[in-house]
Amino acid sequence: MSTPADPLGLRPAGLPEPADRADRADPPDPPGFELPLLLLHGFRVLIDELHAELARQGHPDMRPMHGFVFQAIGPGGTTAAQLARRLGVSKQAAGKTIDHLERLGYLERAPDPADARRKAVRLTGQAFDALARSARVFDDLRARWAGVIGAERLRALESDLRDVTSSQGFRLDIPGWFGNQ
Repeated sequence: MSTPADPLGLRPAGLPEPADRADRADPPDPPGFELPLLLLHGFRVLIDELHAELARQGHPDMRPMHGFVFQAIGPGGTTAAQLARRLGVSKQAAGKTIDHLERLGYLERAPDPADARRKAVRLTGQAFDALARSARVFDDLRARWAGVIGAERLRALESDLRDVTSSQGFRLDIPGWFGNQ
């Protein structure tokens, strides 16, 4: 059961519940484990709302992992081996994902112009449509968050997150992050 002090209901067993914060002038800092859980929860809210809207707009089979796959493939395409490395999964796992997304119409295989022995994996028009719609939905979701917490606070939050995260961007190729290697 969740409480206001533990909105996700994930307080480790044995930790006492915090005293009523209303009686205090300055509430104590929340426990450290709460920050990653709140960030994850915010991420899930955005992603779940994105996929609900994508389903309404004609992409009912899109799943959160598919967006990461599309980003790892990129607009110019890639090979299955390169995709596996970029996602940090086995070539077999990448191949299964490619097969699935090809059946759904989001990917196609074609001869690799750099090496006729290999097949390139490319995004289809349907994938580019899903990506364009995703960008618009994310803009709408961001605007909704700005309406709740204020545009200035949202910009400050985004700026603060940039300050505490890597300037090199989000990497997909961390072994085991998406797969079970």
